[in-house]
Amino acid sequence: MLKRWFWGPLSPLGLSVAAVTALADQAHKAWMLYVYDIAARGIVRIASFFDLVLVWNRGISYGLFPQESALGRLGLILFAFGASAGLAAWLARVDTKLTAVSIGLIIGGAIGNAIDRILYGAVADFFSLHAFGFQWYVFNIADAAIVAGVVGLLYDSLVRGHKKAGNPSKM
Repeated sequence: MLKRWFWGPLSPLGLSVAAVTALADQAHKAWMLYVYDIAARGIVRIASFFDLVLVWNRGISYGLFPQESALGRLGLILFAFGASAGLAAWLARVDTKLTAVSIGLIIGGAIGNAIDRILYGAVADFFSLHAFGFQWYVFNIADAAIVAGVVGLLYDSLVRGHKKAGNPSKM
């Protein structure tokens, strides 16, 4: 019964993408923290619009809803794993590779950030984009994967969904 809920023809693709994403995220974070030692370097200017810096995010995206307590962090960890399980159930029912890869990116990013909360109590962010006096939030590989996954889902929904709506035989 559970296999039917959480396993479909594109599940191997999506879950492989999730695993590679989470591993790449964690490897990069370990390198930035323990090899490159970003904490000791402070702000490292890479380009006029891009810096490396260590920011510990105790909240969700953009630092919203910061959680200082152990219970709050546990809530965010459980939410990430719950959302990942829900996405895995969705993954079992998808019929395009783009959707499977997109869901895999989101799952991998969520798990990568949840691992940070387990290990460090907060998410390690490093990439800072800024231009013309505007500063975007500081993010990491997991965050970029989540955004890429959402963009992929939107593209698939808007482009493929529009094509399906115009051809009733594909519904």
